[in-house]
Amino acid sequence: MADSLLTRPWVSPTPLWEAPISEVLNARAGGQLSGAWKLLLLGDGSPTRHLHLLTGTPITIELIAMGPELKSQGRPAEVAELAPPLLRRQVWLRCNGQALGWAESWWNQAEAEQSLRDRQQPIWLSLTSERAELFREVDGLAQVTADWLERGFGATGPFWSRHYRFFRQGRELTVIREVFSPALERWLGASRHDAGLHKV
Repeated sequence: MADSLLTRPWVSPTPLWEAPISEVLNARAGGQLSGAWKLLLLGDGSPTRHLHLLTGTPITIELIAMGPELKSQGRPAEVAELAPPLLRRQVWLRCNGQALGWAESWWNQAEAEQSLRDRQQPIWLSLTSERAELFREVDGLAQVTADWLERGFGATGPFWSRHYRFFRQGRELTVIREVFSPALERWLGASRHDAGLHKV
């Protein structure tokens, strides 16, 4: 990846509420969610695959930014387990041009060089292109806000978010945060985003 092609990532969205990690790991988080939203946010499946199944249309990736991670503020605690120097990548997940999700991921720069050769391809496809086994661990559930998310989704926040890690042979590859549009209520039903919240 040539440095001239990299741009500085946007500031991460602000969390308004976060589930305790113990509840996420023990599958007790998200009691305020409907079953369909709970599967999307806390399940270990591929979100791009899920969005494709829901909409019947392949999800396209719009790269926003990919550049060196210079600050630790606002990132999940699990990012500290990645070996520096770090790279952060941010994308919109679009279906027929509509943004249904936004994602950012943190990588060791050498790992990103090897794993993200096609920047317009979903991470899941990049990492499994050679049918290599991966383990996904969902570590966080939150509600977040950002003015640019509201503009991108064309909706008022807060928005449901999760973060997780990919492991291969026990080694952490990346930490990924995803935020989902309320437009998904068309397929998943009400997200009940105002229920059971606690300020952080």
